[in-house]
Amino acid sequence: MALVDLSKQVALGIDIGGTNTKFGLVNHRGEILAKGSIKTDTHENVEDFIDELYQNIKPLIDEHCSDKQLDGIGVGAPNANYYRGTIEYAPNLKWKGVIPFAEMMTEKFGKPCKMTNDANAAALGEIMYGAARGMKDFIMITLGTGVGSGIVCGGKLIYGHDGFAGELGHTIVKPSGRKHWSTGSEGSLEAYASATGISITAKKMRAEFPDSMLNEYAEEDINAKTVHECALKGDPTAIEVFRYTGQKLGEALANFVMFSSPEAILLFGGVIKAGDFILKPTKLHMERNLLPIFRNKVRLVFSELDEADAAILGASALVWEM
Repeated sequence: MALVDLSKQVALGIDIGGTNTKFGLVNHRGEILAKGSIKTDTHENVEDFIDELYQNIKPLIDEHCSDKQLDGIGVGAPNANYYRGTIEYAPNLKWKGVIPFAEMMTEKFGKPCKMTNDANAAALGEIMYGAARGMKDFIMITLGTGVGSGIVCGGKLIYGHDGFAGELGHTIVKPSGRKHWSTGSEGSLEAYASATGISITAKKMRAEFPDSMLNEYAEEDINAKTVHECALKGDPTAIEVFRYTGQKLGEALANFVMFSSPEAILLFGGVIKAGDFILKPTKLHMERNLLPIFRNKVRLVFSELDEADAAILGASALVWEM
């Protein structure tokens, strides 16, 4: 059997967001050899979008892969179906219906293409390049504008029968609770533990405490970042916002732990910049709500991937997934 020179293998990672699409050429060590981005929302049809992607990526391939092999393309995208290679009814993209995106990319680039949603891609990125190296059972939770998740059991991502398993952010943590701004569901984890949810909580709490530093900001400037700034200055209301958020997150994580018994839960995204303000109450309420057989077994771990490059790395990991 011929030996494979891993140093000569490269994957193309693409992360499709509602506004921007980022891409990069990645080697097996998780080094990004070249990267770039284009606008997503300026393309009314997907064919034009793929054409612009090709025009921007082909020169990078020509420059960096002359002595290397491009193994394939990995794509992280909203409402991506891993099994079918499709983007299906993505609410924040202009291309409606079911888009056979992987097939179209293979036709354009002449390379195999695999895709999944961004949180699943992040989990694969952690396995290959980050904090989950060597782990077989863990849950990835992404805490950004929304709450995403990827569930890994026995070294395999859980996709379910239709490719859409693992939407832990939309599980109900408070029945008849806060109405979600997009789905309309009441009391989902995303409505409380996302950056958007933190902003909503902060606006409610500052109205109850006129002396809070949060009242020094205009309504539109209240977000997870400004809440963190106030917490660092010792504002009790801002600290309570994170404590309450951590409670909701911890209670939800307890349910997730008892479902799949992971060795760790990896936390990623802008919200975790709050550090112990959110981590301590999250850990406290997770442990408090676990059965004794699960307590003090599951680590809460911050992602080791650079936030700016994590989406590209995660998407590229699809090419080499286990």
